[in-house]
Amino acid sequence: MLYHTKQLYTMLHHTKQLYTILLLLLALPLAAQSSTDAYTLVWNEDFTDATLDRNVWNIEVNGDGGGNNELQYYCEKGVTLDVEPITGKHCLVLTATKEDYQGKKCTSGRVNTKNNLYYTFGKIEARIKFPNTANGLWPAFWQMGNDFDQVGWPRCGETDIIELGNANGINRGTQDRYFNGALHLGSAWNTVWCDAQDITYPYSVEDTFHIVTMIWTPTSIDMYMDRDANPGVKPYFHADLEPNNDANYDRSRVFAKPNFIIANLAVGGNFPQIWDINKITALADGPRSVYIDWIRIYQQGTDKETFISPSPSDAIEPDDDTAVEDITLSQPAQKIIHNGQIFIRKNGQLYNIVGQQIQ
Repeated sequence: MLYHTKQLYTMLHHTKQLYTILLLLLALPLAAQSSTDAYTLVWNEDFTDATLDRNVWNIEVNGDGGGNNELQYYCEKGVTLDVEPITGKHCLVLTATKEDYQGKKCTSGRVNTKNNLYYTFGKIEARIKFPNTANGLWPAFWQMGNDFDQVGWPRCGETDIIELGNANGINRGTQDRYFNGALHLGSAWNTVWCDAQDITYPYSVEDTFHIVTMIWTPTSIDMYMDRDANPGVKPYFHADLEPNNDANYDRSRVFAKPNFIIANLAVGGNFPQIWDINKITALADGPRSVYIDWIRIYQQGTDKETFISPSPSDAIEPDDDTAVEDITLSQPAQKIIHNGQIFIRKNGQLYNIVGQQIQ
């Protein structure tokens, strides 16, 4: 399937002499997209190259705890490109390992696209396999305002598209199904406004691939889990971007500027409320990894959208592990194999393998 875009490549002579891609979108209906959302693909990162594209991705190296008393030291060896062993997919891999390193008791990986790739408004999706987080792992896929270096956090704004491993899930024994999205903004670290919305899903979102989606418009932000398999699913996070007389708390302003992408695997800290490495049971039997198969950004071609990237988009390869097939049941139904999990669609409703209704 073809995605129709017009690409304008502009040479910028920065210190790295990178190419900036300004994609001017054509308002054309596309066969590969849903008729309900007229989005056009502007960028796809599939991590199939031999090395990580360092024109786009920064690998963070620090042991500052992320401002959350986290236990890991982020380092380059925690970030690799490798094959996910079950599906054979080429992935960006973020790996947490229990080991002594630079005064810390564990290492891990964190990447971002700050000052390289950033965008305003659109639909972002990522196909991610999260590890078993129990107990103490804190994987996240998120973004912040690209003015971070100029205004700092939280003035730049933070959008957590998905986080797993929270203490509430641990305490309830539902950590494999418990996750959240969130917005943060404010004038200082101790006056942060936060809208965090959590959900306990009807099925596990760990140890198999799932597609996480965020739709970001000038007036709202919505986040979805597995919307590709279940188009009618409700968002697990919704926020209206309402104005405020105080510019630092004006959601219509703070969340209307270019954002860069972040992915990381934190260990311990305030979110899981575990600060002792010996209580990080998730690492007791060895390293654990987040696998990111791909990340995609779509836009509608409006004058409020922006997109900047130093590298061209990867072509989309069809997923060979997603299939729909008819099976014989007592009543007409479909078995859907999605990301290694089995769902049943019957009478317009979607159920997981234990009969729980998904939509």
